[in-house]
Amino acid sequence: MNTVLVVDDKEMLRDSVGATLQRAGYEVLSAPDGPGALETIARRRPDAVVTDLRMPGMTGIELVQRARDIDDLLPIVVMTAYGAVDTAVDAIKAGAFDYITKPFEGDELIVAVKRAIDHARMARENAVFRTTAEGARPAASGQGPGPRGLERLVGESPAMRRVRQQVLAVAESHGTVLIFGESGTGKEVVARAVHELSPRAGEPFLAVNCAALSESLLESELFGHERGSFTGAERLRKGRFELADRGTLLLDEISEVSPKVQAKLLRVLQERAFERVGSSMTIGVDVRVVATSNRDLPRSVARGEFRQDLFFRLNVLPVHLPPLRDRLEDVPALVNHFLSLTAEREGKPARRMSDEAMSVLRAYAWPGNVREVQNVCERAAVLCKSEVIERTLIEPWLLTGEAVAVPTVEHKAQHGPLSAASAPEPGFIPFDGRQLEDIERDAIVRTLTKFNGHRQRTAQSLGIGVRTLGLKLKKWKQQQLVEQTL
Repeated sequence: MNTVLVVDDKEMLRDSVGATLQRAGYEVLSAPDGPGALETIARRRPDAVVTDLRMPGMTGIELVQRARDIDDLLPIVVMTAYGAVDTAVDAIKAGAFDYITKPFEGDELIVAVKRAIDHARMARENAVFRTTAEGARPAASGQGPGPRGLERLVGESPAMRRVRQQVLAVAESHGTVLIFGESGTGKEVVARAVHELSPRAGEPFLAVNCAALSESLLESELFGHERGSFTGAERLRKGRFELADRGTLLLDEISEVSPKVQAKLLRVLQERAFERVGSSMTIGVDVRVVATSNRDLPRSVARGEFRQDLFFRLNVLPVHLPPLRDRLEDVPALVNHFLSLTAEREGKPARRMSDEAMSVLRAYAWPGNVREVQNVCERAAVLCKSEVIERTLIEPWLLTGEAVAVPTVEHKAQHGPLSAASAPEPGFIPFDGRQLEDIERDAIVRTLTKFNGHRQRTAQSLGIGVRTLGLKLKKWKQQQLVEQTL
């Protein structure tokens, strides 16, 4: 469970923010002022801090600066009143991760905190792996650790070498990058590497999950809105394009964007300008866009689901990420990488896989790709009581022989929509010649059934948001690809 420290001199607001975070599953600490917050940070090392900017004795900006002296990777989200956005921007320059303006909705707070914690975790993993890689590299090899930004692209297979070459090549350009790959292959990791290796490395890197937001929320998130532009718009909000000016903006799962937002994105890419929702004032920006997709976008274009002109604008510098089943020789390196990271994070001795356990992992098809490797390794490192992780511990967690059949037209005609009862006999090979969406749907239905329909636990297990899970299920129910009871 992640821990969040809430800092505000007003007890009522402090309790309200804390209650919202507790309902979202966070452990909450609180402090009434800056000195109390610094003491708590030094003693408990929370995963994130949410602080007001205007407090007596020590301002929020001073707290940000001094907290970063204790832990320079601690993510801090600042709360500011409407009209004090400039002060919030100063806080970000001082080291804060993000800001939200009061009054704010609970969902807005939760999204900001989750984004901050995810960003910090990735930064810590980068730091740990960079130290590990530099210490493990033989001095006689004559090779350096590689350019900064490539540390988390783990593996020495020919496929991963090609990916690193692609990343190095596109990073030098200012052109738009489109990253293709199945879910869990590490598209966001590649996007961050492109940014860190580019001339924009010192500028902001912001990310938006296009699949997690409705059309109206996504439009506001990307382009911002004016006060009073729609019901609930009680304050001006700058969008991600505006905040990422001179930096890089990641549009994750671009294939999920609605036609209306696709049209606005096309204009930004063509003219480098946009208007906030509810405004006629044109704002010019210099933003490098990196987009990702786990779908076959040319196929979506042919079906009329995605604009062809937008696809051409995005597909300037394509990068293709191979599924892990096509580079199984990288599994040992990935396993050791994630075991080291987990040991560092948990403050425990590093675990290692037995030879038998590693053989099982190398023979597995990894439908969840690198993300699934990470989940298995983290679970094993926490649950294993000895130094060596044995085959008997990890084997039950793998999906081999438990995949659900593809709900083809013929299958639906004979058996109806997909359900847990549709599982084939053990030994069925579920991945050959299948579309990514079919594999994804199978994994989601199987996991949802495992947790007796509990969506939050299912989403956590799969490493996706609850809203993303709900949107996928709603779509598949409409297409009669899954049971209505799911």
